[in-house]
Amino acid sequence: MFKMNRNEDAVSPVIGVILMVAITVILAAVIAAFVFGMGPSEMAPQSSLRASATDTATDDISIVMIEHQGGDEIVLSSTNTKFLVGGEEVVYTANVDDTFTAGERLYIAMNATDYQLANSTADGDFEATLEDIGSTGDIVEISIIDVSSQQMIASLDVRY
Repeated sequence: MFKMNRNEDAVSPVIGVILMVAITVILAAVIAAFVFGMGPSEMAPQSSLRASATDTATDDISIVMIEHQGGDEIVLSSTNTKFLVGGEEVVYTANVDDTFTAGERLYIAMNATDYQLANSTADGDFEATLEDIGSTGDIVEISIIDVSSQQMIASLDVRY
Protein backbone atom coordinates (compact mmCIF):
# COMPACT_ATOMS: atom_id res chain seq x y z
CA MET A 1 0.00 0.00 0.00
CA PHE A 2 2.87 2.35 0.76
CA LYS A 3 4.32 1.90 -2.77
CA MET A 4 0.99 2.79 -4.40
CA ASN A 5 0.76 6.15 -2.60
CA ARG A 6 4.31 7.02 -3.59
CA ASN A 7 3.50 6.44 -7.32
CA GLU A 8 0.34 8.58 -7.14
CA ASP A 9 2.34 11.48 -5.75
CA ALA A 10 4.58 11.45 -8.84
CA VAL A 11 1.64 11.63 -11.27
CA SER A 12 0.14 14.81 -9.83
CA PRO A 13 3.08 17.19 -10.67
CA VAL A 14 3.30 15.82 -14.24
CA ILE A 15 -0.42 16.46 -14.86
CA GLY A 16 -0.04 19.94 -13.35
CA VAL A 17 2.82 20.81 -15.70
CA ILE A 18 0.90 19.54 -18.74
CA LEU A 19 -2.15 21.60 -17.76
CA MET A 20 -0.02 24.75 -17.27
CA VAL A 21 1.58 24.31 -20.70
CA ALA A 22 -1.85 23.81 -22.31
CA ILE A 23 -3.24 26.94 -20.65
CA THR A 24 -0.20 28.96 -21.78
CA VAL A 25 -0.58 27.80 -25.40
CA ILE A 26 -4.31 28.62 -25.41
CA LEU A 27 -3.69 32.09 -23.94
CA ALA A 28 -0.96 32.77 -26.51
CA ALA A 29 -3.33 31.78 -29.33
CA VAL A 30 -6.09 34.06 -28.04
CA ILE A 31 -3.73 37.03 -27.62
CA ALA A 32 -2.25 36.47 -31.10
CA ALA A 33 -5.76 36.37 -32.59
CA PHE A 34 -6.57 39.77 -31.08
CA VAL A 35 -3.23 41.33 -32.02
CA PHE A 36 -3.26 40.14 -35.65
CA GLY A 37 -7.00 40.54 -36.09
CA MET A 38 -9.51 37.80 -36.63
CA GLY A 39 -12.00 39.80 -38.70
CA PRO A 40 -12.26 39.65 -42.45
CA SER A 41 -9.48 41.50 -44.22
CA GLU A 42 -10.29 44.44 -46.45
CA MET A 43 -10.63 43.57 -50.10
CA ALA A 44 -9.32 45.61 -53.00
CA PRO A 45 -11.91 46.61 -55.62
CA GLN A 46 -12.48 43.80 -58.12
CA SER A 47 -12.42 45.48 -61.52
CA SER A 48 -11.64 44.52 -65.07
CA LEU A 49 -9.18 47.02 -66.51
CA ARG A 50 -7.44 47.22 -69.89
CA ALA A 51 -4.46 49.38 -70.79
CA SER A 52 -3.28 50.34 -74.25
CA ALA A 53 -0.90 52.74 -75.94
CA THR A 54 -2.42 55.86 -77.48
CA ASP A 55 -1.49 59.43 -78.41
CA THR A 56 -2.51 62.82 -77.02
CA ALA A 57 -5.23 64.70 -78.88
CA THR A 58 -3.05 67.59 -80.03
CA ASP A 59 0.67 66.73 -80.11
CA ASP A 60 0.78 62.98 -80.88
CA ILE A 61 2.78 62.26 -77.72
CA SER A 62 2.60 58.57 -76.70
CA ILE A 63 0.62 58.04 -73.50
CA VAL A 64 -1.26 55.15 -71.84
CA MET A 65 -5.04 54.76 -71.80
CA ILE A 66 -6.63 52.71 -69.01
CA GLU A 67 -10.20 51.60 -69.64
CA HIS A 68 -12.53 50.37 -66.88
CA GLN A 69 -14.40 47.45 -68.46
CA GLY A 70 -16.56 46.47 -65.48
CA GLY A 71 -16.62 45.54 -61.82
CA ASP A 72 -16.27 47.67 -58.70
CA GLU A 73 -15.73 51.41 -58.87
CA ILE A 74 -12.26 52.58 -57.93
CA VAL A 75 -11.88 55.63 -55.68
CA LEU A 76 -9.26 57.93 -57.19
CA SER A 77 -7.19 59.69 -54.57
CA SER A 78 -3.62 59.26 -53.41
CA THR A 79 -4.90 57.96 -50.05
CA ASN A 80 -7.07 55.25 -51.68
CA THR A 81 -5.46 54.15 -54.94
CA LYS A 82 -1.87 54.24 -56.13
CA PHE A 83 -0.90 54.06 -59.82
CA LEU A 84 2.66 53.01 -60.69
CA VAL A 85 4.44 53.10 -64.05
CA GLY A 86 7.53 50.95 -64.02
CA GLY A 87 7.65 51.28 -60.22
CA GLU A 88 7.35 55.09 -60.22
CA GLU A 89 4.27 56.63 -58.62
CA VAL A 90 1.84 58.55 -60.82
CA VAL A 91 0.80 62.06 -59.72
CA TYR A 92 -2.90 62.91 -59.82
CA THR A 93 -3.65 66.07 -61.82
CA ALA A 94 -6.21 68.57 -60.52
CA ASN A 95 -8.88 67.51 -63.01
CA VAL A 96 -9.12 63.78 -62.11
CA ASP A 97 -12.65 62.71 -61.07
CA ASP A 98 -13.18 61.15 -57.63
CA THR A 99 -14.18 57.73 -58.96
CA PHE A 100 -13.32 55.46 -61.87
CA THR A 101 -16.32 53.40 -62.98
CA ALA A 102 -17.23 51.03 -65.82
CA GLY A 103 -17.04 52.63 -69.26
CA GLU A 104 -14.67 55.44 -68.20
CA ARG A 105 -11.11 56.02 -69.34
CA LEU A 106 -8.04 57.47 -67.65
CA TYR A 107 -4.82 58.59 -69.29
CA ILE A 108 -1.25 58.48 -67.98
CA ALA A 109 1.33 60.80 -69.51
CA MET A 110 4.93 61.64 -68.68
CA ASN A 111 6.53 65.03 -68.30
CA ALA A 112 10.17 65.84 -67.49
CA THR A 113 9.81 65.02 -63.78
CA ASP A 114 6.96 62.55 -63.24
CA TYR A 115 4.00 60.59 -64.57
CA GLN A 116 0.56 62.22 -64.44
CA LEU A 117 -3.01 60.90 -64.44
CA ALA A 118 -5.84 62.76 -66.22
CA ASN A 119 -9.37 62.19 -67.55
CA SER A 120 -8.72 63.16 -71.17
CA THR A 121 -6.01 63.11 -73.81
CA ALA A 122 -5.95 66.91 -74.24
CA ASP A 123 -2.54 68.33 -73.41
CA GLY A 124 -4.22 71.00 -71.26
CA ASP A 125 -5.42 68.35 -68.80
CA PHE A 126 -1.83 67.56 -67.88
CA GLU A 127 0.24 70.00 -65.84
CA ALA A 128 3.37 70.35 -67.99
CA THR A 129 4.89 69.73 -71.40
CA LEU A 130 4.66 66.03 -72.16
CA GLU A 131 7.17 63.48 -73.36
CA ASP A 132 6.66 60.03 -74.90
CA ILE A 133 6.14 57.25 -72.35
CA GLY A 134 7.36 54.63 -74.79
CA SER A 135 8.45 54.09 -78.35
CA THR A 136 8.09 51.17 -80.74
CA GLY A 137 9.15 47.91 -79.08
CA ASP A 138 8.89 49.22 -75.49
CA ILE A 139 6.83 47.47 -72.81
CA VAL A 140 5.50 49.71 -70.04
CA GLU A 141 4.31 48.07 -66.81
CA ILE A 142 1.30 49.70 -65.09
CA SER A 143 0.36 48.67 -61.53
CA ILE A 144 -2.76 49.83 -59.70
CA ILE A 145 -2.76 49.23 -55.93
CA ASP A 146 -5.48 49.65 -53.31
CA VAL A 147 -3.76 51.56 -50.48
CA SER A 148 -6.00 50.48 -47.59
CA SER A 149 -5.71 46.74 -48.22
CA GLN A 150 -2.25 46.89 -49.89
CA GLN A 151 -3.60 44.58 -52.59
CA MET A 152 -3.07 44.77 -56.33
CA ILE A 153 -6.12 45.88 -58.30
CA ALA A 154 -4.43 45.33 -61.65
CA SER A 155 -1.02 44.74 -63.21
CA LEU A 156 -1.03 45.66 -66.89
CA ASP A 157 1.66 45.58 -69.61
CA VAL A 158 1.42 48.06 -72.48
CA ARG A 159 3.33 47.34 -75.70
CA TYR A 160 4.28 50.16 -78.02
